[in-house]
Amino acid sequence: MSKIPYLLLAVLVSSLPGNSVASDDPRILVKLPEMMQQHMLSNMRDHLTAINEILVYLGNGELEKASETAEYRLGMSSLGSHGASHMAKFMPDGMRQAGTAMHKAASRFALKAQEGDELAAYKALSGITSACVACHSGYKVK
Repeated sequence: MSKIPYLLLAVLVSSLPGNSVASDDPRILVKLPEMMQQHMLSNMRDHLTAINEILVYLGNGELEKASETAEYRLGMSSLGSHGASHMAKFMPDGMRQAGTAMHKAASRFALKAQEGDELAAYKALSGITSACVACHSGYKVK
């Protein structure tokens, strides 16, 4: 398959509002030591992978697996494995609050998924992604 459709798609997506790399980026720059930046970015990539796994489990009707993934990869039970207490001191208050909101939302989702109501679980999932969107819209790391 030709690479031209992919290149065209990349150009179109990059031209959408909010995809600019211009210097007028309104997000707050959070400067981190290189090792902490890599740790944070690694955590966020794992969060995205966990959300994808949750969606797959939900699509397959496997609410218990979705619940476990949410709680142990994103929820309040995951804080130790992510080094959250160590990372928190490098974050501005708003960024820390968005992170805490995401972890709490993941634990709430896990409880909803355990109840077995797929629609309620799907609705609760938006609490997780809303916290992600809020943080990524307000902050960038370097």
